[in-house]
Amino acid sequence: MSGFRQLKQTVRAILAAPDWIARLDELAAWPPAQLTGPLFALLLDRDEEIRWRAVEAFGLTAARLADTGMEQARVLMRSCMWRLNEESGNLGWGIPECIGASLARHEGLAREYHRILCSYIFDDPARDGNYLDHALLRRGAYWGIARLAQVRPALAEPARPFLMTALNDADPGNRGLAAWALGILGAAEALSGLRALVGDEASFPLFRDGEVRRATVGGLAEEAAGIVEKSA
Repeated sequence: MSGFRQLKQTVRAILAAPDWIARLDELAAWPPAQLTGPLFALLLDRDEEIRWRAVEAFGLTAARLADTGMEQARVLMRSCMWRLNEESGNLGWGIPECIGASLARHEGLAREYHRILCSYIFDDPARDGNYLDHALLRRGAYWGIARLAQVRPALAEPARPFLMTALNDADPGNRGLAAWALGILGAAEALSGLRALVGDEASFPLFRDGEVRRATVGGLAEEAAGIVEKSA
């Protein structure tokens, strides 16, 4: 068995464990640069839980890499950006999520790349954006922005007007994730839009607090509206 395959299987076993969050510390046994390849591969795993856990592990690994040397981490971020470029020939599954998880884990990366992450939802020719036309791929950007907002809300602010627009997105996941992010940001201007979604029963899988659960657009909108009202 090749070294890459063996490492990928080892990392997968860690992520598949019931106590996977506690076991993430085991990844420190390998240089972070050695882990990025297996983690990229695990973003395409057949198991949805593994794919999401790989996102969190990627964020932790990117932060370790940045602590070792910011230039290495920048190369990794540029690799992620390339995978989202149509010219790369990739669909980029899991990549916006990985960027968001990385920025949530490391302030230096967040300050350098938060505008790029936010730009993936900029649907405005007047703005310098990298709008992701693929609805399911765009979900990853909304999730990544929400993940960043949980830790560094000020750096997610550039996305705010486009999160508002996304409350009317045709994709339920995008509507729900935009509502979630707006609640985290305490966006008072979104209150009427959030209330309008409370009856939306469309559901989608949401990775939150370490596990994948079914969430409804209406449930997330109601939760977000409650947070905004309390913060007003």
